[in-house]
Amino acid sequence: MELSCKSEYAILALLEMAIHYESGEPMQIRQIAAQQNIPDRYLEQLLATLRRGGIVKSQRGSKGGYLLAREPWKISILEILECLEGLDVRISEEDTNNLKSVDSSIVEEIWQEARQAANSVLQKHSLQDLCEKRDSRRQLDIMYYI
Repeated sequence: MELSCKSEYAILALLEMAIHYESGEPMQIRQIAAQQNIPDRYLEQLLATLRRGGIVKSQRGSKGGYLLAREPWKISILEILECLEGLDVRISEEDTNNLKSVDSSIVEEIWQEARQAANSVLQKHSLQDLCEKRDSRRQLDIMYYI
């Protein structure tokens, strides 16, 4: 499993929005793009997808921009990836019934186990968790420079 560039940029943008969540002020695309070094046009497309997925909401006007649709602790990393990548993590009955051999069924079982483990980790981490990890890591970096 590999994190796509699209997902990484989206998570970074959402992390930036989570950091500013308490202010209640929408963030403009150019503001997020500058902070996280993401191309503006690409970020615009990502935020549109996240808006359609109900993860962010947009606000029009001169003070407009994007906000998280919910609190950062209520948005899991798995939800973000499912929205962007269209991941369907559930195994269907048809897939299990149409396996051609014992060998392929064993491979499928191991793959499902790996996918469930990854999904479990991604489900238990929220944007809030990322903010907290970021803050603690920055505190450690500051201590090294003293």
